[in-house]
Amino acid sequence: MARALLLLVVLSVALYVQAAPPPAKYTNKYDGIDLDRILRNDRILTNYIKCLMDQGPCTSEGRELKRTLPDALETDCTKCNPNQKTAADKVIRFLIDNRRKDFDRLEKKYDPSGAYRKRFEATLQKQ
Repeated sequence: MARALLLLVVLSVALYVQAAPPPAKYTNKYDGIDLDRILRNDRILTNYIKCLMDQGPCTSEGRELKRTLPDALETDCTKCNPNQKTAADKVIRFLIDNRRKDFDRLEKKYDPSGAYRKRFEATLQKQ
């Protein structure tokens, strides 16, 4: 689940996935972004969260994220490269530590059964 929620933010900023056919890997087009700057900017981060929650407009990256997020969650980010997985973990941890209410809302929408959270927690235990 943590990877999933991180993908909510990271993919909206860091990933651009071609619509059809699905690629073997997500693009690395946004791997060089300054993720810390985004996480420190409440306005930008809030806009991405609103997009994901269908409560505000989306950037093109946000729209792509909403389209690809179910696949990323279902496959445990297997199409992510190592940088994207690291970024996803960072965003999830940030949301849990600093924006817990937003994390909980995103989790309720994108992981209502808790299946992805269980996978993420199992991954954390292995680290």
